[in-house]
Amino acid sequence: MIQFQYTALSEAGTKVAGSLEADNEAAALRLLGEKRLFPVTVIGKGLVSGKVKPRVYRVRSRDLGIMYGQMADLLGSGVPLLRTLDSLIKSSVSASLQDLLKEVRTSVAEGKSLTDAFRQFPEVFPVLHTAMVQAGERAAFLEDVLRSLAGFLERLDELKSKVTGALIYPALLAALGATVMLGALIFFVPKFEPLLANAKKPLPTEILFGASVIVRSHWYFLLIGAAVLIGLVWANLKSEKARRKIEAWQLKIPVVGQALRLVAITRFCRILGTMLANGVPMLQALKISKDATGSTILGERIAEAAEAVRDGKRLSEPLGNGGFFPEQVLAMIAVAEESNKLDKVLVQIADTVERRTNRQVDQAVRLVEPAILCLVAAGIGCLALGLLLPIFTMASQLGSR
Repeated sequence: MIQFQYTALSEAGTKVAGSLEADNEAAALRLLGEKRLFPVTVIGKGLVSGKVKPRVYRVRSRDLGIMYGQMADLLGSGVPLLRTLDSLIKSSVSASLQDLLKEVRTSVAEGKSLTDAFRQFPEVFPVLHTAMVQAGERAAFLEDVLRSLAGFLERLDELKSKVTGALIYPALLAALGATVMLGALIFFVPKFEPLLANAKKPLPTEILFGASVIVRSHWYFLLIGAAVLIGLVWANLKSEKARRKIEAWQLKIPVVGQALRLVAITRFCRILGTMLANGVPMLQALKISKDATGSTILGERIAEAAEAVRDGKRLSEPLGNGGFFPEQVLAMIAVAEESNKLDKVLVQIADTVERRTNRQVDQAVRLVEPAILCLVAAGIGCLALGLLLPIFTMASQLGSR
């Protein structure tokens, strides 16, 4: 809700000033009309150039997918759009989504299309969604489009949950190993410094004691260095050239690179197939899928494919450049173009590749876990070696005497 300060004229012609709360400026004007007041000025918090800044909503993709499915069911049963939105507002369990639907409902009631209402909130409804909804509204199969979006978001959420869940254990291992090493450098290693003050220290011991001094006495330099490094990495990530180099390096990692490649291919095939099946033109679908795959290298291939399609060529030819797509996938796309069944085949490819992706993710996680264990063991081994080597040297010297 937004608080509005207003000045208005009553039916008697007297000037009235006050405040009221409403979802937007149009709702505030409607409330003043119900009070038989004629507005002169209506100013809300965050007013810029005569318009109220729209609120930024944060809605989970899972809640959005459920909302699409429920909207499709209601519209498919013959419920009018405004009543559908009213039902969704009442049944929504997400407060943010409920407020968002109220804004959408107000826009639709004012005569806007559902597509235009969604486009006011690009942080929730990306171009991929609004393009499909627009195609559904124009061709009168909106409920089918909404069901496709619901299934699409459900699959993406499942894949994201699978990857996130698989990385929890390796992340805990890495955090535990780092905590043990820091604790040893801060509390354990300093107790050995007086004992080994006069002993001849080998290189591992010197490195260990130096690291302990840095962590204990110059920790602020480490924090500043880490902050600068994170800032440089973050700044470089905004550059498309830097993102491409990082992605090219990631794709060369055994097993992990193959999993990342398959994830990008799955997303591209499912997005493009879903949009084509729901009436979105090929060039527009390619442009949207280019920005939605999350892969810079694949985005370059899609841009080349869009130019080729614009020139009347096939989609499969430019996609084969660079070796990003497996030969089997390219062969299926080529056959689908010949038989004019590209939308169905792309979704089938996405389902097939998704199963392979799940196996690749499992393999990648199984490799990450022992790798982190080896790193933790190597760190503890270096710690033990740095502390025990001078003790063994002192013992051997005493024995020889």
